[in-house]
Amino acid sequence: MADTPLRPQARATRDGLALGLAVGTSGLAFGAAAVTSGLSVAQTCVLSLFAYTGASQFALAAVVAGGGSLLAGTAGAVLLGSRNGLYGLRLAGLLRPRGITRLLAAHGITDESTAVALAQPGPASARAGFRATFASLYLTWNAATLAGALGAGRIGSPDSFGLDVVGPAAFLALLWPRLASGRAERGVALAGAVIAVAATPFCPPGLPVVLAAAAALGAALLPQPAAAHDPAAEAAEAHGGRPA
Repeated sequence: MADTPLRPQARATRDGLALGLAVGTSGLAFGAAAVTSGLSVAQTCVLSLFAYTGASQFALAAVVAGGGSLLAGTAGAVLLGSRNGLYGLRLAGLLRPRGITRLLAAHGITDESTAVALAQPGPASARAGFRATFASLYLTWNAATLAGALGAGRIGSPDSFGLDVVGPAAFLALLWPRLASGRAERGVALAGAVIAVAATPFCPPGLPVVLAAAAALGAALLPQPAAAHDPAAEAAEAHGGRPA
């Protein structure tokens, strides 16, 4: 028999695991770059364990490598990480964490886990995708960070591995179906790209991406068309993908 009733959650879990494993390997580059910039192996690993936001971590390492102060690097990292707060506002009603799990869910909010969760058709599959992405990405990122930090002297330039293209490629594969089928989504993507490209010559690395989020915020303020009501689909999603 076909496993159609479980398909949304199974697909979300599969996508989350795959994306986390793919993007997590770029922790090799961060580990090597951080140690090369002057951070110790322990400091590098603590950043990945507790900061756990790639763009902010790379920004801090870049500032330290360029001779800047740790305070300036931290300020830049906090600015780049502030986008996760916006993600949290969007995901709170979807994930509905309770008690101590709210802290764990907040720590797991990244570009990747947010993208997987929001790409799902309903709350149950969104939660499955979020958990799978968080688990696979957190474990892979930290393991790769340690490996990169320990092998910094032998790995050479992290750029030589081409790991910088892993994240964008994975995101494109994940979001392409929406970009191909939705006019609003294409408009937001185009506006975000224009903002990012225009800001790149004037802003430090990472900040243009934060500014590009203004396109999504602008779209959120526009009137949204009423969604089609599908009682059968809603009932199946409410029962964990199983028919009521």
